[in-house]
Amino acid sequence: MARVAFQGVQGAFSEDASASFFPGMGTMPCPDFESVFRAVERGEAEYGIVPVENSLEGTVAAVNDLLLENDLVIVGEVLVPVVHCLIVHPEAELEDIRRVYSHPQALGQCRSFLAKYPQWEKIPAFDTAGSVRIVRDHGLKEEAAIASRRAAGVYGMKVLREGIQSSDDNFTRFFALQRSSRLLEHGDKTSLAFATRNVPGALYEAMGCFAGRGINMTKVESRPRKGKPWEYVFFVDIDGHVNDPKVAEALTDLVRRAVFVKVLGSYPRARPLTD
Repeated sequence: MARVAFQGVQGAFSEDASASFFPGMGTMPCPDFESVFRAVERGEAEYGIVPVENSLEGTVAAVNDLLLENDLVIVGEVLVPVVHCLIVHPEAELEDIRRVYSHPQALGQCRSFLAKYPQWEKIPAFDTAGSVRIVRDHGLKEEAAIASRRAAGVYGMKVLREGIQSSDDNFTRFFALQRSSRLLEHGDKTSLAFATRNVPGALYEAMGCFAGRGINMTKVESRPRKGKPWEYVFFVDIDGHVNDPKVAEALTDLVRRAVFVKVLGSYPRARPLTD
């Protein structure tokens, strides 16, 4: 049976993304993002699902780095609404809490709520659902976790507060990945990465490859280029498929102007999910 590798444990938001994009497919929990990529590269899982950015906290930098370092192809994206809950031992109440565990992104997404309780120690964990498992395993009323309601159910814990994220417009964007020698033949969105020469106007010229052909860029951001101090890689999302004539022309032009270009995938655009 085909499996989808994801970072975290049962009950993680990544598992929600997997269930949405690959309904009915088995899953393979992994301890970190690198393990997800490795599982797909080795054929231990047919697909991988990884978070690439959050609407409140921004990009998951480690995933961008892995996309550049590995040869997996993006075959789709999914947007998952994030509703965070304060989760405790079944016998605990708000006044019992002394420590709160969660993934650093989740702690950041609940910053306004947590600011009301400065006496609580905020402890980063490798995964939101994993933090619920920590609370369950410790069995202490003074410990809480921030995760999804589903994670609370998986581990038999109590939801003390629901919807504690700083904004209701909180979505995480996930990429679905596959080991493949070619891109999907259909889709209306393309992700790529490139680096420019370190000369004046190089980035302007690179962006002009798309702007001059009326191609909409929906995301642009830079990351330090490993092994090249003070040089940067630009991660870009554009409307259109690599086989569209204008996109193909733009990429050909970009290859002539850039130090390197890597197309990460062309795939169907995601639509937000509802709870």
